[in-house]
Formats: sequence, structure tokens, C-alpha cells
Amino acid sequence: MSADEPRISLLGTSALLFDAPGPTELDTQRRIWALAEEAGQWPEIREAVPGMNNVMLSFVRPPSSLTSIEARLRSAWASASALKLEGRLIELPVVYGGEGGPHVADVVAHTGLSLDDIAEIHSAPIYHVYALGSHPGYCYLGGMDQRIATPRRKIPTLRIPGGAVSIGGGQTGVSASPGPSGWNTIGSTEMRFFDPASDPPALLRPGDSIRFRIAAVIR
Repeated sequence: MSADEPRISLLGTSALLFDAPGPTELDTQRRIWALAEEAGQWPEIREAVPGMNNVMLSFVRPPSSLTSIEARLRSAWASASALKLEGRLIELPVVYGGEGGPHVADVVAHTGLSLDDIAEIHSAPIYHVYALGSHPGYCYLGGMDQRIATPRRKIPTLRIPGGAVSIGGGQTGVSASPGPSGWNTIGSTEMRFFDPASDPPALLRPGDSIRFRIAAVIR
């Protein structure tokens, strides 16, 4: 299979994963959103969930053959146009460093940048919400400046708090709830991303955007 072709793989007998070719970019992700919207209307599909550069399709019932679904997916992807979802822009004040940024020294050491530089670079872009996943309310974001890209931690942290702002490889994200993480936590925000009593329970959705604002830098 060519690297320019999508990859389709089974997830047990009840679902499959469609992986788009190429790097994760906003235009590609917008095509992912379009593919998920179209495939979600097919009668044999229970749900179409967009991920980072992929779509998971769950079946109404396990198919006897994947041939026709694979063919429809490839055809739909080839003709998919970028779907520009009009979302909201959410501003998140972040305290960089201090107790809420326990791994910022590792990012400083890897990048050779100062804490002030990292805060400025991290807060400069408008980040697009590509997908939700990992845990309820968590957003996969695109748009981080690669000058502050830092490898994931060799030994994961057993627990980071909700609102932890972290960098993992070429991505950044904000933890929606307490839990383990292999990313480098550089700061914290007070925003609540998931509330099961709300409708919808997740604060953000694909198409929304985030702008981080420097609330403070603590050395």
C-alpha cells in the first residue's frame, strides 16, 4: 500500500479505523470531519467519530464483508472537501511554571529557550480543536509552534490535575480531569472542560478554537 493511500483496519468485529495519509494538518482534518459527517449517515454505520487524522466507524451489526464499505470509504475520501466548522473561540488564562508546571524545566532544557520564551511562543497561536478523545472533554489541538516541541516523557507521571497544560511531541493539550500523563506539564488553567450535568457535557467540540493567555509566569 502506498504512503499516499488511506489505511483501513478492523477494530475487533464491531468497528473499523480509517487513517488518512500524510501529516496531521488543518485542511486534512477538515476533510476528516467531512468524511465522518457523510459516513455517519450510511445505514450500516452506527456512529462515525473523528479522531486525529482518522475516523472510527462502528457498525450497526458486524458485516459479512468489508469490501463494499472499504470501497465507499476510499471513494468518499477521494471526493471529500474540507468542512469548515464554525466554532467558538475560547480564551484560557494560563499560569506558566510554578507548582502547576512541574516539567517546564525539561522543556527549557530540550528547547534551549527560557520560560518566558516558552510562555510567549505557546500562547501566540490560535489552536484549533481537531478532535475529542483520550478522556471525557479532552481536546486534541493543532497549531503548536514546533520550536517548543518536546518528546514525551520516558516515565509517565501517575497523576496530573485537571486543567494541566502540557506538551507532548509536536502537540499541546489541556487535561480535562485528573489522571496519568506522559506529556510535559508546563502550566495550569482553571477552566472546566467536562461536566456530566451539562448539555452537552463537553465544553469544546471539533471546529472550536483556543487561545491561551499568559496569566502569570512563575519561576
